[in-house]
Amino acid sequence: MAMLPDKDKLLKNFSRCANWEEKYLYIIELGSRLPALAAEQHKPENIIQGCQSQVWIVMHQQPDGVITLEGDSDAAIVKGLIAIVFILYQQMMPQDIVAFDVRPWFEKMALAQHLTPSRSQGLEAMIRAIRNKATNLS
Repeated sequence: MAMLPDKDKLLKNFSRCANWEEKYLYIIELGSRLPALAAEQHKPENIIQGCQSQVWIVMHQQPDGVITLEGDSDAAIVKGLIAIVFILYQQMMPQDIVAFDVRPWFEKMALAQHLTPSRSQGLEAMIRAIRNKATNLS
């Protein structure tokens, strides 16, 4: 399984896409790179409320304090959005996640204006849930 790129590589790859059709395909590809979420993690407490698609996100804190995220969705584009969010938050401590504003990154990718309102709301719900879980750990 291919690794997810870092933040800078994500932006570079995104900017290389010629049009939004290619960008959507890249988003779907990123989602396909997410490691499979174990079946037992598809449980109600891991569901993100506010997403039209089903979204599960699991947060773990490593012994060194760094947060790792796992996730899944029943929709390919949404799974790709999960991957983008995970790329933005990778290798962060809980307090860093709480303090980090992802919106400028979405603006650099021109992501928000190309998502349907329900996907934008779902993306916001994912970010809120991750930040809330990180707040509880910090």
